[in-house]
Amino acid sequence: MKRRVTALIAAAGQGTRLGAAVPKAFVPLRGRSLLERSVTAMETSQIVDEIVVVVSPEMEELAQAALQGKRVRFVHGGAERADSIWEGLKTIADDDAVVLIHDAARALTPPGMIARVARAVLDGNQAVVPVMPVADTIKVVDGERVTATPDRASLRAVQTPQGFDLKVLRAANEAYLAAQDAGFTATDDASLAEWHGVDVVTVQGDPMAFKITTPIDMRLAASITDEAEPTIFEVPGTVRKD
Repeated sequence: MKRRVTALIAAAGQGTRLGAAVPKAFVPLRGRSLLERSVTAMETSQIVDEIVVVVSPEMEELAQAALQGKRVRFVHGGAERADSIWEGLKTIADDDAVVLIHDAARALTPPGMIARVARAVLDGNQAVVPVMPVADTIKVVDGERVTATPDRASLRAVQTPQGFDLKVLRAANEAYLAAQDAGFTATDDASLAEWHGVDVVTVQGDPMAFKITTPIDMRLAASITDEAEPTIFEVPGTVRKD
């Protein structure tokens, strides 16, 4: 039997750089919050068996309203993103399973890319990340001084969802917590797996899986959805839904 696939969607952050009145995951995009769009993408991938949404306690009521009718489970997040993911991991009932860690802010991620990541883990890889080529030249700096220029051909920008063997990711989190001072800060779940000695493999990402972080990102997302989701023309006496 196929191992179950659980999607863990991180939606507990504030997202202050977006400058919105509500936390980023709850900002509407053509009438649907970023969180709702991320959940819908997981559903549409047809490979995810369970969806867990990690929210702050004060936002759970709003999250429930935004996701009314959807089969999701809510978990309260911690002080930092890594704490929130760990809280979510502890609630998954399965042991031998696949877990996808996804940022709600990547709300336009195609369902096909989600399935591609999950299948790569189901095929036997312990950690999988979707990646895109880097277009810009990257500099290593010390203060204001450039110290190195890495070869751009070997660099990749990493997206989500990131996929893992559940037991492996749990073990990495437990080791990190036990170390107290691990000598590094995990910038994503894959970097934590790397620190724990796990081989991380890549699959093709997608330009649509960009992270909505700033007002410019939001304007880009709005432009894309305005074109991809045609307006439903109003008929007198009806309520518009789009």
